[in-house]
Formats: sequence, structure tokens, C-alpha cells
Amino acid sequence: MALPVLAACASATNARLDLSPAYYWQSIRGHLAVWQSAQPVDRLIADSATPEVLRERLRLAQSIRRFASDTLLLPDNGSYTRYSELGRPYVVWNVQATPELSLEPRRWCFPVAGCVAYRGYFSREAAEAEAAALRAEGLDVQVSGIAAYSTLGWFDDPLLSSFIRYAEPDLARLIFHELAHQLVYVPDDTRFNESFATALEEIGVLKWLGARGDGRALIDRWEQQRARRTEFIELLMSVRDSLQALYAQVLPVEHKRQAKLDILQALRERYRLLRERWGGDGAYDAWFAQPLGNAHFAAIGLYHDHVPAFRALYRLETESLPAFYRAVRELAALPAEARAQRLAALAALGR
Repeated sequence: MALPVLAACASATNARLDLSPAYYWQSIRGHLAVWQSAQPVDRLIADSATPEVLRERLRLAQSIRRFASDTLLLPDNGSYTRYSELGRPYVVWNVQATPELSLEPRRWCFPVAGCVAYRGYFSREAAEAEAAALRAEGLDVQVSGIAAYSTLGWFDDPLLSSFIRYAEPDLARLIFHELAHQLVYVPDDTRFNESFATALEEIGVLKWLGARGDGRALIDRWEQQRARRTEFIELLMSVRDSLQALYAQVLPVEHKRQAKLDILQALRERYRLLRERWGGDGAYDAWFAQPLGNAHFAAIGLYHDHVPAFRALYRLETESLPAFYRAVRELAALPAEARAQRLAALAALGR
């Protein structure tokens, strides 16, 4: 995820130019507070007052960071060489919104890097206040806690307490994902940016675990976790497609509202059956504990729609990262329509 205040104004469907001084101020103030509180990882590791559990996590993060640049050829800079203790579970909270009977997300545009389909807040209270205002407009709204974001290389992003204790594969994929945003970023195309970063994190984690002498068990657990995540995402995408088909029909509003409720209720039953097949694994129970609406399904597509296309492109480039990155940059340079056509063609190859 990219810090919203860095994103550039452009014309987009359902987009609004965001010139609110209060929003800019909270974004800048919140980021600077995180950045200024960060301490060098080397100093914390050497400090006898650092808890041993944190020291070991910082050492692991250091190794992952070196691997990101040395092996994955991701930007070699000061990002993730400092650590910040936040004192809260998430660094920011994202607010996403859609109309009641549409999956087209509200977009906000900012003067440096593009329009994005979320508004980020460093305070949960501020995010919930924005969500309440959007709901008052009749929109479906989702508020999501976010563990990390990228400043796209404008600042050296620190390690954060919100994710430093993640399981090793998850810590690695988060660092790879956020560094990927520094490597390639297309203004006004959140779906491209997030799908590329998601594809790269998958590539990176398998390489990271494969490089470990004792990594087989971790790889097996990661592959199981990834397979279940894929099933979960496919389930949500099938519901998204059902909702899109419903909204495209010429039907009375009340009919659409009831059909929407029926689709969402059926989703919960489908997840219950999936969970049973997983042996009771409740990894996504928290997601289903919240009230669901269109905004939840619009967001899923942003991170995963183009992942099959990027997987196919990686294979086409003989799994060479330099060649893959060149091909991704060529895609990024295309006009939006041509880029979408090329991604669709690549996705077809991956089926």
C-alpha cells in the first residue's frame, strides 16, 4: 500500500480531487511521527535493554532485507534498516467506499502520484469518522487496519511494531511487497501496483525459504497457507462476480437489495464449508466477523486481479528477475487501455 498523500491527481471514474488541509496535515504529521521515532536496527540489536524476542526479530528482518536487495534485486536503500514502536496495532486505517448497488470504488486523487481507491488515516477514530460521513451519503464502507505502507522511496520506510512479530514467511512477504512499490509504481493504477507487488512477494518468499537449509517444513506450511489464501480469494471473487452481474440487471432497487443480502448470506455458508474442509482453520474468521458490503469485494480485486498475468509474465521471462522487471516496466509505460489488454492476454496464458 502506498501512502495516500503521495498519490497524484488524475481523471478517474468516481474520483475526487482531495484538497482537504486537515487530511493532508494528519497524513504528514502521522508519517513524520512514525519516521522520526524510528531507531537504527543495528543500535537496537546491540542495546542490552532491547528484549531478546525483539532482538531476534530484528536480526531476522535484517537478513530478509539483505536478501531483498542481493537476491530479489529490490531497491538497496535505508528502508527497513530502522525500527519504530507504534504503541498501536496498525500504522494506518484505510477507508474504502462504494455505492450501495455498485462495486465501483470511490477514488481520491492527490498531487504527486495518482488516484487511489482508499483514504488512509493514522488514527482509527479519524478513519471511523470519515467512514460514518461516507455511510451518511448512502455508501457501503470498509475500514481496514493496515500494518505497513510504502512512501515509494521518498522516505526510508522503517520496520514497525505492527508487523515485526509476524511469522517468518509473512514478515518476508510484507517487506518484499512494500519494496516492490519502490521498484515499479504506476500513477492512477492501484490494481496494477498491488497485483505486481503481490506477485513479487510470492516469488520472493519461495526464494527466501528455498535458500534456507532447514526451509522445507516452512515451505510446506507456506504452500498450504498460500493455497488456502488462494481458495479464500477465489471465493470472494466469485461473490464479487455475482454482485456485479446482479447490479448490471435492470431490476427494482428493493429486489437488488434483497438479492445482495442473499448473496452475502450464502457466502458465509460457503466459507463455513471451506473452513470445515481445512480442518477447522479459522484464519479468516475475523474477516467474516465484520458487517460485509460492496467495499470489501472491490478491495479484493485491487490486490489480486492481475496476479495471474504477472505470474505468466515471470514464466515467459524464464523466471529471470532482471528480465521480469524490464517487462513489468514496459507494461507500466503503456497507455492504460493497452496495458489492460496486455495484462488480459497474459492472464489467459496462465489459465
